Amino acid sequence: MSVDIGAVETANQTFYTAIENADLDRMTEVWAEDSEVGKVSCVHPGWPLLSGRAEVLRSWALIMANTPYIQFVLTDVVTTIIGDVAVLSCAENILTAGDAGDASFAAGKVVATNTFIRTPAGWRLWMYHGSPVLQGEDEEGEEETA
Repeated sequence: MSVDIGAVETANQTFYTAIENADLDRMTEVWAEDSEVGKVSCVHPGWPLLSGRAEVLRSWALIMANTPYIQFVLTDVVTTIIGDVAVLSCAENILTAGDAGDASFAAGKVVATNTFIRTPAGWRLWMYHGSPVLQGEDEEGEEETA
């Protein structure tokens, strides 16, 4: 079982590396194929549900083309495997280029659930669902005084 967990976590890291490197070819390899059982799906933070491999990959191409810099630090990774399905949840701590150009950066946090399926070619991403973690000024102030 630990071998499978390692393989799923490697597939997950490949997914994030593809985003960071704007590598659409690698992103295409990460995602499973649609099947008669169903279509892959993706929910980017703040977006509606995207369904089907072509639509999902088009969304990643759009994000990669419009993101000059992005880096993920994953924390709180929990991986569960049941048969040929693996669910990996994690916190994406994101650093990206800010609105002020090359000299500025923005940070954010997303909680993600990535569902993988076992295929003859290895573990492939079946569903990504990211939800932003909203932190207001009140919450930040509470952390400082606690």
